[in-house]
Amino acid sequence: MTDKKNLENIKKLREITGVGFSDCKTAIAENNGDIQKSIEYLRKKGIAKASKKMSRVAAEGLVLLSENEGNVSVIEINSETDFVAKNKDFISFCKEISQINFQNKSNLNLLKSSKMKNEKTVEENLIDIISKIGEKITIRRSKYLDNKGLNFTYVHNSSEKNIGKVVAVVQLSKNSKEDLKEIGTRLAMHVAAQAPIAIDENGIKKEILDKELEIIKEELKNSGKKADMIEKIANGKIKKFISDNTLLNQIWIMDTKLKVNQVIKQYSSGDEIKILDFVRFKVGEGID
Repeated sequence: MTDKKNLENIKKLREITGVGFSDCKTAIAENNGDIQKSIEYLRKKGIAKASKKMSRVAAEGLVLLSENEGNVSVIEINSETDFVAKNKDFISFCKEISQINFQNKSNLNLLKSSKMKNEKTVEENLIDIISKIGEKITIRRSKYLDNKGLNFTYVHNSSEKNIGKVVAVVQLSKNSKEDLKEIGTRLAMHVAAQAPIAIDENGIKKEILDKELEIIKEELKNSGKKADMIEKIANGKIKKFISDNTLLNQIWIMDTKLKVNQVIKQYSSGDEIKILDFVRFKVGEGID
């Protein structure tokens, strides 16, 4: 490694961790110039309890989708501020990451080691852009939906094509008799707005239901309800929770007299339409 490259790496490590020059120089030397390993080295030594930028909360950013031949990938990339989310370098970085994510079928481990146009890996470029922009940037989550069904997409608050703050994709079973574009797009819009957590009750994880039931019972107990009434009321409330959070049982946003499953039946003439899968990413949702 050249002296110039070595100094560049030390500078990047200092900017990311806030640790002094001497310790950064040692870390870089011990880890053959690998910045990510150098960060880990400093943390293990207790010199950097948590890297300066990496300890911050990154809850802004972008959600991007890529699609080709009926296959769709979605990825969320976060920054600390919306100002950075509008930065041209950040957007360009995110676009290329989205394309690579599609090629890797949303395998994030494979994504990090993949080469970008400049011949550096995604992980190396991530460190570079953190150093350049001065904010924590994270590749948070992704999902790939193949063309075993028909995928319909919707981007809310889009800054440009396939980039926005909320992205939803709904995958429907293939239907030989009906053009499903209208209902598919509307379902994607519904998912973006109503944020279901599963298609039906079977898709909700048991721990989610158990936790919700625990909260409901504790709330009823604190309000002074008797034990026999708590059980009865809690059962009713958990049924409403399931109805409100499962796509098929939600009230249809475009006609509040209908539920989603009723709307789908109206569109099914001959071949039954089924929702096979869906995904909804909202920038920063769930980040503390």
